[in-house]
Amino acid sequence: MPSKKTRSSPTTVPGYCNKNEQKVVRDTGLPGTDHMQRIYVLHCMKCSAEYGANGSDIHIRRCPHCDGGRPGLDFSGAS
Repeated sequence: MPSKKTRSSPTTVPGYCNKNEQKVVRDTGLPGTDHMQRIYVLHCMKCSAEYGANGSDIHIRRCPHCDGGRPGLDFSGAS
């Protein structure tokens, strides 16, 4: 019997870095702003800024501080 597919994506794994040099730091466990999404902390490899993003956006995110990306999501309530 084939194994069940997981809902996680390689783009949400800590260490994943997209083509815009935005690296996944961790899953906050907080609900995101997209349907069924969680907020992940991303780290910009260019300017070292850290910001929150929906898991579904990680593959296309650009840094909101140095690369004209949309503002990051608030993850201050994460433990």
